[in-house]
Amino acid sequence: MIDRVRTGRFDIGVLYEDNHLLAVVKPPNLPVQADSSGDDDLLSIMKGYIGNKYQKPGNVYLGLVHRLDRPVGGVMVLARTSKAAARLSAAFAAHEQDKRYLAVVQGTMPGEMALEDALLKDGRTGMVRVVSPETPGAKIARLSTSPLSAREGLTLVEVTLYTGRAHQIRVQHAHAGFPLWGDARYGGGRPGQQIALWAASLAVEHPTRHEPMRFIALPPEDGAWRVFGREIKAWFERNEA
Repeated sequence: MIDRVRTGRFDIGVLYEDNHLLAVVKPPNLPVQADSSGDDDLLSIMKGYIGNKYQKPGNVYLGLVHRLDRPVGGVMVLARTSKAAARLSAAFAAHEQDKRYLAVVQGTMPGEMALEDALLKDGRTGMVRVVSPETPGAKIARLSTSPLSAREGLTLVEVTLYTGRAHQIRVQHAHAGFPLWGDARYGGGRPGQQIALWAASLAVEHPTRHEPMRFIALPPEDGAWRVFGREIKAWFERNEA
């Protein structure tokens, strides 16, 4: 961590920055960009950070090249130039990056699972469901999920995404019988529970130097994460090396 941005109840970690790229840790429940709620958002906060740090007058450019659901936290990259934004957006659209998530699911997962489902999003409610592949508007979603440890009726898993569909980790795990702990939409999460889904690792090619870069961050130590504190630390140490 090279810097921290504190605003209101949110604490945003800065993992890396240069003239083209900014890597940060998005806190849970912070929207990535302004929406109808009028709440603070990651993009606006980080524009303010860049403007203040480098004394840039006027509107600071910062490009959003991928997203995380509002309740989900973890590693994100932002583009500091339009050239970087175009190249990173193309890379994310082509699924050229390596995105890995940690999650805590309900139930005991017996082994690694490769999930492939057709998903359909309801434009009115925002809910996503598994449908027949022939359903008009359906999109194929693929991921693999590997159990790291099981305890107290829960399983800590590492998830690798191969597509970038809305809510796909949440929907596909619920459809497979292992809903995410604390997921109010798809997993029966109760009020006060924070969904146990975290963007733990992101590997991308630098947009101008074309060098591989990897950013990792640990999830919080509360909620269901507390059950697997030792295993999460071990995962971090393995992946940090």
